[in-house]
Amino acid sequence: MSRIDLNLLTALDALLSERSVTKAAERMKISVSAMSRTLTRLRASTGDRLLLQAGRTLVLTPYAERLSQRIPALAREAEAALSRAEYRFDPATLEQRFTLRAGEGFIDLLGAALVARVHRVAPGVQLRFTPKPDWNAQPLREGLIDLEIGVVKVSAPEVRARRLFPDRYVGVCRKGHPLLGKKQITVERWLAYGHVMISRTGDAENPVDVALELDERRRALPIVVPSYTSAMQLVRRSDMLAVVPQSCLSNSHFPNYAAEEGLESFALPIETPEFNVSAIWHPRLDHDPAQCWLRAQVMAVCAALYPE
Repeated sequence: MSRIDLNLLTALDALLSERSVTKAAERMKISVSAMSRTLTRLRASTGDRLLLQAGRTLVLTPYAERLSQRIPALAREAEAALSRAEYRFDPATLEQRFTLRAGEGFIDLLGAALVARVHRVAPGVQLRFTPKPDWNAQPLREGLIDLEIGVVKVSAPEVRARRLFPDRYVGVCRKGHPLLGKKQITVERWLAYGHVMISRTGDAENPVDVALELDERRRALPIVVPSYTSAMQLVRRSDMLAVVPQSCLSNSHFPNYAAEEGLESFALPIETPEFNVSAIWHPRLDHDPAQCWLRAQVMAVCAALYPE
């Protein structure tokens, strides 16, 4: 390839299309003399005269006629291949499946809005959500996951993260639960009931339990489940209580989601810090146009449904 100048391909396309050195020069934005020199180089490279004088016009040789059927497409393909990636990206023509890892609460309350936004401009895109058993970063590193949504706990210093919205823990119980009477919800009253513990690993991961242990208190935990949605289903059918993120219960599009599910929320009688839900990805996807576009859709949906 050391002998080949791809600029000649673009010039040849202009000459074959325009059949005029002057018009080809105007199209290429170069001087007529420069285009004449380029034609000389093309003749030497191809071993064919390409354009011949016929009166006041130029005509194509038989070989140039055959080239004229191929060169325009080749020129466009070469230009597209060597242009910046973002200029080639068009979501309307995108045919791709993105794999996201997120909790069930995110899928329940934001999944439909995200799919609707994506498919308005990219009908060929499929969103595939996978289970989130832990915070292992290896699937991100190996490219098995395009985007993770949740709290930044992955054990990989190189990963990128962008905050989507702030969140906090609240208590949740069934409608009409005796805890919600006229009396104040104290720690003692709250701890008098059995609690559903949510843990992907089976260990105490919730800062609520960490805070209680500092005061040498513990919740009665008759059952451990792996997801917030499972906990809420158990709570609505019993007198047990649970602690879930506020984002699992409502957003601006579903303000009455908890009530429609037969649930009520309440402020916890102990203090817990707010936390951030983030989009997390591997830096090798930083500049991929399709990945940038996907992250923008997720961020836009979260900004609309969880305005600060």
